[in-house]
Amino acid sequence: MYEILAKDVLLEGSVYRARIKAPHIANKRKAGQFIILRTDDDGERIPLTIADADPKEGSITLIWQVVGVTTQRLAAKKVGEALVDLAGPLGKPTHIEKWGKVVCVCGGIGTAPLFPIAQALTNAGNEVHTIIGARNKDLLILEKEMAGVSHEVGICTDDGTKGFKGFVSQLLEKWVGEGKEFKQAFAIGPVPMMRATVGSCGKFNIPCEVSLNPIMVDGTGMCGGCRVTVGGETKFCCVDGPEFDGHKVDFAELMKRLGSYRDHEAEAKEKHSCKIGLGG
Repeated sequence: MYEILAKDVLLEGSVYRARIKAPHIANKRKAGQFIILRTDDDGERIPLTIADADPKEGSITLIWQVVGVTTQRLAAKKVGEALVDLAGPLGKPTHIEKWGKVVCVCGGIGTAPLFPIAQALTNAGNEVHTIIGARNKDLLILEKEMAGVSHEVGICTDDGTKGFKGFVSQLLEKWVGEGKEFKQAFAIGPVPMMRATVGSCGKFNIPCEVSLNPIMVDGTGMCGGCRVTVGGETKFCCVDGPEFDGHKVDFAELMKRLGSYRDHEAEAKEKHSCKIGLGG
């Protein structure tokens, strides 16, 4: 049922995009929601944000970075092959309203889950300003797509090979210093990037929503693996999120929990990488 209709490479050997046949999800999904998939019968379950959807075609678009065994297996799938399981849409949709001038800040692969949010914000009548960050120009993705749903796009690279030289949080503060008055911010990317962006927003009293990516197993609140602390309370990212008020998130705890299985992941990747080729 979950046939791969199209697939392309956004960053060679690293970031891939695919359209998957999933009519029931395509018709119901909203910005900010995700799916959980299994590539094969013996595969693990992993969450991926729904980057886009085409209800007429009955397809959803997924974008992922190869970091472990399952994302390697997914990258190795070819057009015409199918996934074993695909559950969704899961999680709470992004709260969208007409604020006026808003800013979307994304880093690395975080550009993919922020795209549908920027799209929904624009459709709601907001003036969307987007900052896309990466370590260098060769690691930037979805520039054209983001430009299509944004009033303005600022490119930011750590090494200055394209756009503003520095971090996304620094460019955000530069924009505010130039007179841009943002009523709402959204940030998705590596945890240190989101934490820094929330800190910058705090300096100017800008509300900031972040999308969190803790370890997740079932996606329905049963396992408790995706628990995070927000405002001093325990939340389950899969059913209470994945988006939360960034000013209330315990980022230190989140970073610690994300590293819980790092050794196991490295061992599994080394064991399986020699058996997996990346298909077209």
